[in-house]
Amino acid sequence: MKSFAKNNMAVKAFQRALKFASWMQNLPNKMAPPPMRLMQIGSLYWQSRALYVAVRLDVATVLSNLTLTTTELAEKCGCNSDSLYRLLRMLISMGIFVEPESGKIANNSMSAYLDREHPQCVRSMILMHNSPQLTRSWTEALEDGVCNGEIPFKCLFGKDLFGYMEADQDFAALFASAMDTTDALIGGGFLGDFDWSRYERLIDVGGSKGSKAIAILKQFPHLKAVVFDYPKVVEKARGYWQGKVDDSLLERIEFVAGDARESVPEAGEKDVYLLCAVFHGLSDADSVAILKNLHTFPADVAIFDAVMADRDESLMITSFDMQMLISTEGRERTASEWQTLFDAAGFGKAELYNTRSLWKLQLLELAD
Repeated sequence: MKSFAKNNMAVKAFQRALKFASWMQNLPNKMAPPPMRLMQIGSLYWQSRALYVAVRLDVATVLSNLTLTTTELAEKCGCNSDSLYRLLRMLISMGIFVEPESGKIANNSMSAYLDREHPQCVRSMILMHNSPQLTRSWTEALEDGVCNGEIPFKCLFGKDLFGYMEADQDFAALFASAMDTTDALIGGGFLGDFDWSRYERLIDVGGSKGSKAIAILKQFPHLKAVVFDYPKVVEKARGYWQGKVDDSLLERIEFVAGDARESVPEAGEKDVYLLCAVFHGLSDADSVAILKNLHTFPADVAIFDAVMADRDESLMITSFDMQMLISTEGRERTASEWQTLFDAAGFGKAELYNTRSLWKLQLLELAD
């Protein structure tokens, strides 16, 4: 199979930076005495909860570009001045917020990302990760889940994360906002590390509002796209881009509703299916069902997702895997685990491409 990798030098530089970041992240494990490191890890939730409360109080948005006394800030946030100061003092020691003068608080380059007005605001992600639904799954049901192999989230709420969101629209909206945060942070640059010019149409399966499809269409003007997702998602996606991108670009996109486990849009030899971070939230059985549906048509399949190392994986990827264990039937998969799915669906060996992201692209050959 011909290689369709692009931006090879930039991709290699990113991969080297990723390895260095992982090495840096592991330094505390190597430098701190084991008893001290274990106690640090055991109390890390203090930091997470302190940050969560500051986000709930919307401190960063209240501060914006101002410097306020703790009394002024507490009044605007509706809380006790002394307690707020002690909370923020801990966060300041973690590098979040700054105290330019005694008793005065301001945003810094880190806390700015908690301001609602920041284009890459991470507020929704922190609120979701610290929501009662996910917090209880970690604190109340993880041990039972590890012992009996059940999904902790499901043990508490009767359904996995995605099933639960069908009934809890507020949590579903928070989840969607958190996923938008991820799209805003990652951007679509890594999608340009693969040459899409050989195709005429892109079918973005599980494409949400279509951010990734639009990022690709901007780089490849000849392409058209189909964004395929659940009906409720597609209903909101149709009008989301009005006024945000050129009408000429929207004319090249079609939004289609459905469930990929049941069927996928028909595709030809000049088309490519794109599935970005779809499979890690799904069981092996559902993943194979989708892959078999894709195999029905003579189109390439491009899968952007994590490919775990067999050992010594980074903390970030193993943390993602734990989040899947907590709330879904899915998992982050190794290359051999991926290939098992591909074999079960009738595909051959995948061609693997590195990208400027934590994800790799696996390209599957045309279906027979």
